[in-house]
Amino acid sequence: QTDPKVFETLSAAVREFMNNQKWTEDAFEQEERIQANVLITIQEEISQVVYKADIAVQASRPVYGSDYETPLINYIDKGVVFSYEPFQPIQFSRNRFNDNLSSALAFYAYIILGLDYDSFSLYGGEPHFQAAFDIVNSIPESAAAASPGWRAVDGDPSRYYLIENLTAARVRPLRQAWYEYHRQGLDMAASDVATCRAIIAASMEQVREVNQAYPNAMIIQIFSDTKADEVMEIFKNGTPQEKNTVVQVM
Repeated sequence: QTDPKVFETLSAAVREFMNNQKWTEDAFEQEERIQANVLITIQEEISQVVYKADIAVQASRPVYGSDYETPLINYIDKGVVFSYEPFQPIQFSRNRFNDNLSSALAFYAYIILGLDYDSFSLYGGEPHFQAAFDIVNSIPESAAAASPGWRAVDGDPSRYYLIENLTAARVRPLRQAWYEYHRQGLDMAASDVATCRAIIAASMEQVREVNQAYPNAMIIQIFSDTKADEVMEIFKNGTPQEKNTVVQVM
């Protein structure tokens, strides 16, 4: 029953929030910004100003020496409940909870930053993952109960388990593999494809180790959903041993 113009203003507010918020103290040029998509699909109108939606998050980063963009995340957060009034700006504070929408968007902004930084330097995303964890810890109990996904009791998958996985000690080998896959693997492909494949094949073994140490971890499923097509393309021309290794891992 909502006036469609409300969603136009919501779209503009989300775009403004994601693009104009200062997420890091590091300085970047306009063309260096991370390419990301946030697709909000309204599933239910709970009241005139409260909605339930699925939030799809996608991001990518360029591969050195090519025009190829490698995916960093491809994930749908289902059943996010938030309130929004027309022409209401979306505001965020690291030290104070404002509303569920700003917290969810900021959470994924830091997840994207963490994955991007991890792909360029070993564990480089640590401060951004910590910021995402701070957001989870800042959600009041009443707000967390009204919009599931912030607490361990909400189950897996959830925002809680996504950041728990990314900061867990037993997942660190995957984060090391993430760095080797991107910086030492993909970024070398323009000059040495064979070495690139060998490094990525070795990194996949580390992903398998994490899967064995942390069965059914949410981050493993996200890795698979995000990277499966790319991995298949990389190893189409791989050696039989590399193909066998990757097939077993995946």
